[in-house]
Amino acid sequence: MVVFPNTKINLGLNILSRRDDGYHNISSVFYPLPFEEILEILPAEEFQFNTSGLTIPGSTENNLIIKAYELLRDQYKLPPVRIHLHKIIPMGAGLGGGSADAAFAIKALNELFEIGLSEKDMEGHAGKLGSDCPFFIKNKIVLAEGTGTEFSSISLDLKGKYLVLVCPEVHVSTAEAYGNVRPGMPEKGIREILEKMPVTEWKHYLKNDFETSVFPLYPEIEAVKNTLYSSGAIYASMSGSGSSVYGIFDSEPADLPVEAVWSGVLS
Repeated sequence: MVVFPNTKINLGLNILSRRDDGYHNISSVFYPLPFEEILEILPAEEFQFNTSGLTIPGSTENNLIIKAYELLRDQYKLPPVRIHLHKIIPMGAGLGGGSADAAFAIKALNELFEIGLSEKDMEGHAGKLGSDCPFFIKNKIVLAEGTGTEFSSISLDLKGKYLVLVCPEVHVSTAEAYGNVRPGMPEKGIREILEKMPVTEWKHYLKNDFETSVFPLYPEIEAVKNTLYSSGAIYASMSGSGSSVYGIFDSEPADLPVEAVWSGVLS
């Protein structure tokens, strides 16, 4: 079975408060993009895991795809599988690529072995692997709150807008991004901004709070955002805790002085 884990961007990201459990309460809209990698899972005589494409740092044992398989294997007595991931989505870019891989692995294993899990069941399993993982089960635009796992629908239409996604060659750790951020309530909530304001007004109100902690450490990321605005973007922002930056345009920009990892018309 072959599936195509995609990525997401954050439309706004407010860090509202620090929780007693050490996590933070956030508010953000998760917006899926058709920027995909390739994941193949097949039955096998013994477990195998291989990758191609971008080099994945760290130990293989910590890969979320393996953790997803082990989670379902132990609970539902799954047989061995052969897994191959062709890695395309940059890591440490705030795009949720690893989380998408894990969620799509759960969905693929559920279908391949006819486990019979509902979307709610799969979201529950995904939530054990990481806070971004449950989103990719349904993979639809949502307002995410709490630790990023409490979803609600939101009225948002960007159809026909052109999005450019840029990933500077910088790795921003989540801990580093959180280290200098100051939680607080925004002037306007993300739902109010996205549902009631035109995109041209977003730049005045729709904020990613991580920018205040990340930009001083990595000015090249801020430079990309400024370049997108100077190239005609009607809204630009860092996604997640960085380092990726996206710009929303009314139409495809004629000349862009930065290299995009993905661009296209939103549907």
